[in-house]
Amino acid sequence: MEAVLKDGLEFAAGYSFALSLLFFLPAILAFLLSHARRWAILILLLTLGWTGVGWLVALIWSLSGRKR
Repeated sequence: MEAVLKDGLEFAAGYSFALSLLFFLPAILAFLLSHARRWAILILLLTLGWTGVGWLVALIWSLSGRKR
């Protein structure tokens, strides 16, 4: 029983980490691509990212422009 619980907790931790990376993907891309509005994208993601539409807008915005 203890082994099953341990395996379940490890799976939940890995799943949570993967979902967190997916949620912050637009912000990660914006910072890696040196987007001029990377901080605004992060704020949008933190405030409206949970809606799905906000996340999609942040993703498109993060890929749309690059700092020159």
